[in-house]
Amino acid sequence: MEMFGRGAALGAGLIALLLVPGGTRTATRSGDGATITGQVKFVGQAPVNPAIDMSEDPDCQAKYQTAPRAELVTVNPNGTLANVLVYVRAGPPADAPYPIPTTPVILNQAGCMFHPHVLAVMVNQPLEIRNSDGLLHNVGGSYLFLGKVNRPFNVSRPGAGTMATHAFSTPEVAVPLDCSVHSWMHAYVSVFAHPFFAVTGTDGTFTLSGLQPGIYIIDTWQEQYGTREITVTVGLGETKTVNIIYGGG
Repeated sequence: MEMFGRGAALGAGLIALLLVPGGTRTATRSGDGATITGQVKFVGQAPVNPAIDMSEDPDCQAKYQTAPRAELVTVNPNGTLANVLVYVRAGPPADAPYPIPTTPVILNQAGCMFHPHVLAVMVNQPLEIRNSDGLLHNVGGSYLFLGKVNRPFNVSRPGAGTMATHAFSTPEVAVPLDCSVHSWMHAYVSVFAHPFFAVTGTDGTFTLSGLQPGIYIIDTWQEQYGTREITVTVGLGETKTVNIIYGGG
């Protein structure tokens, strides 16, 4: 039985996007790209994520002494947020050639959960789906892609050590990935035509580097709070620091 909904609202959250006064501005060699960096912080009372009921599969349930919790809002010990996508929505030249990385991004199924919960790739970059459990998993499901732009896919992983590779053809933010074998397993992958994106981790930081001088619209996406934007101007070789602050009730 699924104990939570991905689209469930946490109540009226608020988000403030603040350009840090006197943010870091570093002069570098002529021709060096600009950088936008910072943290995604959380203020207020952190919400309690719901426990996941794994009783539908005793083999999954046996992996835990206490029930794991959903990763709807992950507040780090330092008061920052993990699993927040930060990316350039507008600014880089549309016709700029951006090499496609050949190194795959890893999506692992371990402990009957997806790791990481939020990830991002470039168009046609390989996404390597691994199964580290000795259990049947899959990823995808065509019903998840109604209204989405990328073609649906569904890949079964029958046991530990098995893997498959998938690539996305079109930019898209927050494509939901599920395991139809285990109803609580959810993740999100975003796809970009450029390399200017990041997902915050355990320290809540992000860095967008190699930018040309100019004005950029930076968007953030968080599973429960949605998308917000901020405009940042950077000069040649400049590093600008931005704090993104979310608040919860």
